[in-house]
Amino acid sequence: MLLTIIAAVLFIGLLFAGMAVGVIFANKPIKGSCGGLATLGMKEGCEICGGDRSQCEENTRKVNGEKAAALSKDAMKV
Repeated sequence: MLLTIIAAVLFIGLLFAGMAVGVIFANKPIKGSCGGLATLGMKEGCEICGGDRSQCEENTRKVNGEKAAALSKDAMKV
């Protein structure tokens, strides 16, 4: 009984590890499979970028830059 449980846990762990390695080597972003924004009635894209990837990337850079500036400012206080 105990051996069966251990074998099952190891098998499931190997399956998860295999899927993780597959995702890493595929080097693609993970996508949803249930319709995404279209299901929510947002066929045009998100409110921030309106479906324009360059605007999304620009916004991401801006937000990350603001976070980095806030972190460095906090670090200076110490």
